[in-house]
Amino acid sequence: MAEPPHIEVRDLELAYGSSVIMRDLNFSIRRGEVFVIMGGSGCGKSTLLRQLIGLKPTQRGDILYDGVSLVRASVAQRAALQRRFGVLFQSGGLWSWLTLAENVALPLQQHTCLAPSQIDQIVRLKLAWVGLRGFEDFYPAQLSGGMAKRAGLARAMALDPEIVFFDEPGAGLDPVTARRLDELILQVRDSFGTTVVVVTHELESIYRIADRAVFLNAERRTMTAWGPPRQLATEAEDPAVREFLSGGPAAATRRAALKPVAP
Repeated sequence: MAEPPHIEVRDLELAYGSSVIMRDLNFSIRRGEVFVIMGGSGCGKSTLLRQLIGLKPTQRGDILYDGVSLVRASVAQRAALQRRFGVLFQSGGLWSWLTLAENVALPLQQHTCLAPSQIDQIVRLKLAWVGLRGFEDFYPAQLSGGMAKRAGLARAMALDPEIVFFDEPGAGLDPVTARRLDELILQVRDSFGTTVVVVTHELESIYRIADRAVFLNAERRTMTAWGPPRQLATEAEDPAVREFLSGGPAAATRRAALKPVAP
């Protein structure tokens, strides 16, 4: 018997007022997979992510976590669901006036009853895990873009969440730094069994990390493909999906060199 989905999206509509961006979104995300939300600029990827984590009200449709509706949840139920999430925003989302250690400690202070010494130990472990051992007392302004993203990931993982959401993690990073962040995303899945949801338009990252993906077509204002990216690149019925996933001859050459992720 198939395991029920960790996340299920049913008949979801993305809209700002009367302006509909996407409609009829229906897909599910398996527990412990890396799932990518992909598409061109302006198709609603980040808007969808904001609805998935409850930062934007849902006007139509439903989002379920292990069968529990985020849309219909009470305030207390919604808060309980959101405590299962970790989020890495595009900018890293660090508080500029706090050190890295203080940033990572904040969710532990707010949502646990751990002693300060225990929190300090967890903070050091999380920062060491993302390669930032010795940077505990640095401020965000003292970091490179890649370091800030890794610090943001350490904070997102502070409470050992079941699900981690990434909004354009590779944006503004050089290829080597972006690849290192992709490796950390895969470590999140492989080491902790975490379900990972990534918004990105970066082809190399999509092919490197995604188990499955959904494509949002801005012209049709709906999803037009859902499945493993390598399969969609040749078998998707929508030509816009195949065009997006081809990226031209240079991208195809680079993609061929990328090692596929085992299912």
